[in-house]
Amino acid sequence: MRKTTYLKKLLSSKEILVMPGAYDCLSAKIIEKVGFKAIQCSGYGFAASLLGKPDIGWMSFNEVLEHTKNIVNSVDIPVMADGDTGYGNVVNVIRTVQEFEKIGAAGINLEDQVWPKRCGHMAGKEVISIEEMCNKIKAAAFARQDKDFVINARTDSRAIYGPEEAVRRAEAYWEAGADLIFLEAPQSVDELKYYAEELISKGILLSANMLDGGRTPLVTFEQLQEMGYARCSVPVMTIYAAAKGVMDAVSQLMADGTNTNLGDKLIAFSEFNKLIGLQEIRELEEKFLSEDIIINKYGTVEKLREEKALGR
Repeated sequence: MRKTTYLKKLLSSKEILVMPGAYDCLSAKIIEKVGFKAIQCSGYGFAASLLGKPDIGWMSFNEVLEHTKNIVNSVDIPVMADGDTGYGNVVNVIRTVQEFEKIGAAGINLEDQVWPKRCGHMAGKEVISIEEMCNKIKAAAFARQDKDFVINARTDSRAIYGPEEAVRRAEAYWEAGADLIFLEAPQSVDELKYYAEELISKGILLSANMLDGGRTPLVTFEQLQEMGYARCSVPVMTIYAAAKGVMDAVSQLMADGTNTNLGDKLIAFSEFNKLIGLQEIRELEEKFLSEDIIINKYGTVEKLREEKALGR
């Protein structure tokens, strides 16, 4: 089954689809390893990890595309790209969708902010007109070659015009051809319920966003499922966890003057090597290298197998 088709199937099931945000290939592989069925690329995480900057539209299209391609190639589960505003007008949106589809993304987020955009939970956002965004969605649907490539239309209008305008835009974006609707930054549980009551009865698939420390109160995935949401992204938890882990470890390293006391803060060398696929490399070497080359590299074929088993 194509990843696009599989993602659509997951979105249509009764069980809510939870998509943690990946900021790089390693975080994507961990998300897959623990059992999640799909991944959301985090533009916020991209900006922080690649540039060391906030999510304020500084990432270029090619930077995001290339980073997303690497993430797609690092896992076997569907990956949804973060296409921001589509990087321009309707013509730019067409190329944006085509290029993300070419690299194997299973879907894309497109939002109605004015470029340069910013994180949906930051103040100071602006949005384009409803007509312009509808045309962008129509252009995105026109551009995709695979009808199952998911277009997730995001509206940031709630912060500027209120919940009623967000609902109005959600309906319009769905009619324009979006497969999923994401109303960014509701500010209460009642507002989450309001969106569900207004839109799900009309057959619209809704996505929620549980952003740690953001403007939306955190609820359980089960609660969102009971409200009727089809998907929930958890976009920044992974990079916050990584930043906290690194900060704790290097702070202790500075304080102790040695890394001998960091065992409880680190993944083991062999475990990490297994995570990033060193065993598979050993298998390829055993399969395709001549015995003479293996002996030159490892001493014996049995030694190669031993190192593979130990994850070294």
